[in-house]
Amino acid sequence: MDFRTRLSAIIEEKREKLIQVSDKIWSYAETGFEEFQSADLLCKTLEEEGFSVEKGIADIETAFIGSYGSGKPVIAFLGEFDALTGLSQNGGATQPDPEKTGGNGHGCGHNLLGTGSLAAAIALRTYMIENNLEGTVRYYGCPGEEIGGGKTFMARAGVFDDVDFALTWHPGTTNNIWSARTLACYEVYFKFKGKSSHAAATPHLGRSALDGVELMNIGVNYLREHIIPEARVHYAITNTGGFSPNVVQAEAEVLYFVRAPRVSQTEEIYQRVCEIARGAALMSGTEVEIDLASALSNVIPNTTLEKAMYENFVELGVPEHTGEELQFAQKIRATLAEADKKFEVEKNQALAGKDMADLINPFSPDEFMAGSTDVGDVSWIVPTAQCMTACEPLGTPLHTWQIVATGTTSLAHKGMLHAGKIMAATAVDVLQKPELIEKAKAELVERRDGEEYVCPLPPEVKEYKVRI
Repeated sequence: MDFRTRLSAIIEEKREKLIQVSDKIWSYAETGFEEFQSADLLCKTLEEEGFSVEKGIADIETAFIGSYGSGKPVIAFLGEFDALTGLSQNGGATQPDPEKTGGNGHGCGHNLLGTGSLAAAIALRTYMIENNLEGTVRYYGCPGEEIGGGKTFMARAGVFDDVDFALTWHPGTTNNIWSARTLACYEVYFKFKGKSSHAAATPHLGRSALDGVELMNIGVNYLREHIIPEARVHYAITNTGGFSPNVVQAEAEVLYFVRAPRVSQTEEIYQRVCEIARGAALMSGTEVEIDLASALSNVIPNTTLEKAMYENFVELGVPEHTGEELQFAQKIRATLAEADKKFEVEKNQALAGKDMADLINPFSPDEFMAGSTDVGDVSWIVPTAQCMTACEPLGTPLHTWQIVATGTTSLAHKGMLHAGKIMAATAVDVLQKPELIEKAKAELVERRDGEEYVCPLPPEVKEYKVRI
């Protein structure tokens, strides 16, 4: 029996169990570093499937590693399971319908992501036992991808250092290999402290922290013209100092994301942003406390592994969708803006007129994506490949109620399980061709271009502090 056929059969045997895991994580909808129920469920499932589990990795309560086997090669599957704030939505809904007003929701599909990687780990373990293959299978439970960069803390702790190659995926609207260079990112809090006073009677005695925040934001907006075009700087005011206009705000806080193609470029822009913050404090007569909360590196693609993953993707094909599933997809697409619906079609005209992707996009290595992910830190240490499978209707933007609503449907489940099959097949394929591991490692060294991995987190940042 072809190894892809057998791996697919193993995952199909576990179909209902895996779907239940995904749907439970969806219902928990826990945000970064607070995924206690989700992590517990994944750990219990790994133990049921014959993995030994180590919890509290890198001193993070919701980080863990499930392991099976011994020796080389060491294969890592990366799993995420954090949700987003404010995106609560009833599953299967085709119009905005929050399950809980102001609640959390899996608007990036990490309930699927974590479970799809779990499926791959389970399938690979079973196949290795059946075929007496040597090596170590690991499932890395990685918290806080959306905010905080859990993998960066794990990378600093050295937990990926002995891994030979890593595989992961992401739910999406198309079927493709995700070969993209991303942006490094710093997550920074700027907390301004002033002096409160009556805003009408004695405004001259007050010093507004909110003025400091606003002056900083204006300064950074002027900075945008003078940084490299690939960089991104954006912010959210997390504390406006209260709700009373007649009180001079004594405290205010703003959270910044500073992004650039390399950590060194991000560091340079970050220092300039810090100078603007200090200048804003001088102008407003306040003080500013700068707190670098987290940081993550850019992704280094690995064409060697990606080609192997693409070949296995092509051999496995794509899932077929029922008429009912396509009707649901059509209803979701009816809620999208025209620009969203055209986005994927502009990149691949073969998708025109379709509601769900039913083909595999051609392999297009080394693209650029103006986003960030802590997978980047793993990719600097070990050859890493990622795929994307169609779990949502074409054009559906991430971080939206539509993604949450789709997350418990058979559309999403099919894409999730298929991703597990692709990753497991890629792992077995590479296991059978050890020369690919050495080639992938050599490619990583070449792409680093003389640089070694240096964790962007300074030593004083011991842990990520949940503040939102």
